[in-house]
Amino acid sequence: MALEYVTNALRNKAESEQMINNKPKPFTHRFVNDGSNVLLELTNATKQTLKSVEVLTVFLKNEESLGAGPSQVHIRFEAIERILPSEKSVLAHTTLINGKPADLERDQLQRLQAVDGKVNPYVLDISWQDPEGKTRFQRIPVGH
Repeated sequence: MALEYVTNALRNKAESEQMINNKPKPFTHRFVNDGSNVLLELTNATKQTLKSVEVLTVFLKNEESLGAGPSQVHIRFEAIERILPSEKSVLAHTTLINGKPADLERDQLQRLQAVDGKVNPYVLDISWQDPEGKTRFQRIPVGH
């Protein structure tokens, strides 16, 4: 009886995780090279207008101290009022180093680009409101 209970619980958990992982992703992303500047582009892959789109601040690991200590570099993204269905939007961002805006030469957004064979240590946490006004979330692994 106990073995049957555990087996059913594991089966239900696996089915639940599979349903979560198969959930359609409303956003796709890519990094656009604009000369010496790297920009984040989000695409609304749904047939609905998504409102109040925000990407949470990404705190980068310290390169000099091998990731030890509090993050000295973080990237903050501007919020977008709305993204129409199938529309692409480039997000403005600011790189802050020790709390101060960095100049273009010290921008760190390129660290969020994926590199083949490397682990994706960062995540774009995106929130938005659907047409019913419910807040939704999506996580996209990025970085190297």
